[in-house]
Amino acid sequence: MDLRGRNALVTGAGQRIGRAIAYGLIRRGVNVAIHYHRSEHGAKATMMEGEVAGVRVAMLRADLSDAAAAEALPARAAEALGGGGGGGGLDIAVLSAAVMERRPLAEVTPADWDRVMNLNLRGTFFAAKGAAAAMAARRPPAGGSLPAGAVVALADLAAFQRWRQYPVHGISKAGVVALCELLAKTLAPAVRVNAVAPGAVLLPEDWDQAARDKLVASTPLGRLGTPDDVVRAVLFLLENDYLTGTTLVVDGGRLIR
Repeated sequence: MDLRGRNALVTGAGQRIGRAIAYGLIRRGVNVAIHYHRSEHGAKATMMEGEVAGVRVAMLRADLSDAAAAEALPARAAEALGGGGGGGGLDIAVLSAAVMERRPLAEVTPADWDRVMNLNLRGTFFAAKGAAAAMAARRPPAGGSLPAGAVVALADLAAFQRWRQYPVHGISKAGVVALCELLAKTLAPAVRVNAVAPGAVLLPEDWDQAARDKLVASTPLGRLGTPDDVVRAVLFLLENDYLTGTTLVVDGGRLIR
């Protein structure tokens, strides 16, 4: 997929990894709908980056733990961005909005479960469903064929490891991996669906230096990751038209240690 001039939705684009992905797409000449919920300041900064780069940008607020809002968001993005590489509509959806909460099993309440699962898994499911519908609604350019759309969801290394202090988070991200595999089968060949599973890239802000040092020491590549490591993985999955149903683990080798 040639990214320049395409229309993309990035969820959770007001902060952390989502914001870095939005920047990465903007630098490739992609028009970006910047979704945010509470991170309005970061979303505005991302929008300014797009305006400077000369691409179309739009800010869209939504609570993706609301299934109806999640499903409606891609159509809102398509409308806000206008014509794209596919003759209008939405070409790309990067679904990164999520919450990561430390809560050992004995402390997990039904409210904790619902809060994490409603955003991380249910929100991703319905946003992907809405993205597939928005991509199907595109009009092919005159004299050309309709190019494939692409969805990339953010999973997590926790989808493959069992972190006892983050049980609900891990279950939600394992669900995201399964969801991407199912959608890849269901939506092929028109829409490709893949996932990226970051490892230690942006740590929780309350982690101390000793915890960070322990992670570095136990990572085969000997360092923590950066948001750019994840951005490059997302771009690779978007640009390679022969990839679908794949989860790319970006963890410095921690999964195999």
